[in-house]
Amino acid sequence: EVQLVESGGGSVRSGESLRLSCQISGSFYSSYCMGWYRQVPGKEREGVAVMDSDGSTNYTDSVKGRFIISQDKGKKQLVLLMGSLKSEDTATYYCAANDYCSGPLCHAGCGGMDNWGEGTLVTISS
Repeated sequence: EVQLVESGGGSVRSGESLRLSCQISGSFYSSYCMGWYRQVPGKEREGVAVMDSDGSTNYTDSVKGRFIISQDKGKKQLVLLMGSLKSEDTATYYCAANDYCSGPLCHAGCGGMDNWGEGTLVTISS
């Protein structure tokens, strides 16, 4: 089991950038999947980007070309670089992880992530 703590949220203007980090405590037992999700009050949580232990990534269409997910395995961090931010990117962003999940199964969300952070709020103003 792993513990996840997000940081880096805040308020910026449209067109600006933000960097979210997810600090990982604990270890995975096998191939794993990690990702960023977001949720707006009153709406379902949405998958934003995922990356598996082999480095394979997948993004939701609305962020392709603007967001980049990466891992710093030495620092045990998952990072989301968000560029060209839009007001519709406003949400609480959550880091999530699942063990024993990689490749296409990871891209599809592993059937539900087992480990979640508390979230960090991102607010984009126009």
